[in-house]
Amino acid sequence: MNLYQLLRRAATLFPNSVAAVDDQRTVTYRTIDQRVRNFASHLQLAGVAPGDRIAVLDVNSIEYIESYFAAAALGAILCPLNFRLSSAELAAILADCQAEVLIANAQFAPIVQATINAGLQTGTTLSKVIWIGDPPASNGWSVEEVSYQQAVAEAGEVMFPDIITASTVAQLYYTSGTTGRPKGVMLTHGNVYLHAVGAVAEFGLSESDRWGHIAPMFHLADAWATFAITLVGGCHVIVPKFQAEQTLAAIEQQRITITNLIPTMLNLMVKHPQIAAYSYSSLRYILSGGAPIPPEVVRQIIATFGCDYVQTYGMTETSPYLTLSLLKNHLKNLPQEDQLRFKSKTGRAFITVELQVVRDNGNQVSNNEQEVGEILVRGGTVTPGYWNRREETNAAFQNGWLKTGDLAVIDEEGYVTIVDRKKDMIITGGENVYSTEVENILYQHPEILEAAAFGLADDVFGETVAAAVVLLEPNKISADEIIEFCRKYLSGYKIPRHIFFLPTLPRTGTGKISKRAIREELAATKPTTADFNDEPQ
Repeated sequence: MNLYQLLRRAATLFPNSVAAVDDQRTVTYRTIDQRVRNFASHLQLAGVAPGDRIAVLDVNSIEYIESYFAAAALGAILCPLNFRLSSAELAAILADCQAEVLIANAQFAPIVQATINAGLQTGTTLSKVIWIGDPPASNGWSVEEVSYQQAVAEAGEVMFPDIITASTVAQLYYTSGTTGRPKGVMLTHGNVYLHAVGAVAEFGLSESDRWGHIAPMFHLADAWATFAITLVGGCHVIVPKFQAEQTLAAIEQQRITITNLIPTMLNLMVKHPQIAAYSYSSLRYILSGGAPIPPEVVRQIIATFGCDYVQTYGMTETSPYLTLSLLKNHLKNLPQEDQLRFKSKTGRAFITVELQVVRDNGNQVSNNEQEVGEILVRGGTVTPGYWNRREETNAAFQNGWLKTGDLAVIDEEGYVTIVDRKKDMIITGGENVYSTEVENILYQHPEILEAAAFGLADDVFGETVAAAVVLLEPNKISADEIIEFCRKYLSGYKIPRHIFFLPTLPRTGTGKISKRAIREELAATKPTTADFNDEPQ
């Protein structure tokens, strides 16, 4: 199925329903469908053919939604770009996917210019830039330029290709590259369509829902809703960029019913001094995804927003959802504290996938919530592989199962709990320490806003546990006090031996805390080390 047909269906069934709204505009499904058709016609007349790559560099916008569907209509491959990347990184991605068209917000004109210049060295194929907003003054660029508004205003007929199947690649998402140069994850029309149908079933989505596009639309934590909400004729509420108080206000003013936020976003929201100034009565669900979330933050989310909370877990490679912490019916009869325990888990398998947790020898671990193994998955929402990376594609799969690289335990109900990424696990004196266990304790301290646990090289024990923390009030507590707090809940070898006080924690482009950046930033920094009597082993 061509993903564009999701929009065509909505325009047929809900022509006068509001499809999308931002601070200044409201558009119906009839209008947005016509704009997409016009834009697809413009691209087709410009030479875009099935399989060609179209890149997008934009904040959350109505134009982003239109670009997703226009590319799908033509059988082209949309490549969303992280606007926090450097020009060199963007140029490398454009060269890797050989994009010929770039749809860019005019506010990014300087980085686009630098990217084009860098691309001249890396072998760019870019020939056209379509500007969202007022186009910048011409600088004699080597590419054709046109206004997005002009492109969607030109009515024209679209010649819809008839070669699009479920296996046709629809989107190309580049990973953050934490373990090397970024890889392009291919998602097909079938992957994305099946995920949309699965999300509708799991969350009971309907035309009454108003999805908050708050997390960046270049990332699948949010982008999947472009298709699922459109499928049911719901409303897309656009919040261009995340800011804690503005997001709280948008939930009230736009009557948002459901959204998916990064844990760092939620943590900043529930601890914001103006949290009580707004009403959240419209919310049905608050979803969190993109990184593990401490149970204490889950408790605050439920108490603050008064709606159902679902932890989600997924990957770019899986469209994205793999698990949800939605409660089974019989678990809803448990006492509230026990329900919270399940809601704080990573969750049970999403409706479109099979999931197992396995030992190094490939055998499944026991469902005892004690034995740790790697999560493997397979199903119709799993990527066919990486763009032009056959060896890395082969290495990612084991007998048809995608290896996630995430370590977890699983309980008798089939709910998994991620304990760490394989690469983030700390081994001290021969003992495994999972960073999420340490972080969950740190987040219970009332003076800690954010925390990240990681390993520091040690000549005796191989690694020791360290933590970077951000305090609600600088200098309010000491390293000694933090370590004494951890001593109440953690075994000696799990207690951080070094505390780094930072004003903020570095993040990836999607808002997740970046432990790689923390390690690099702190490599030459002397930590605050408290008196410590416990040996790590």
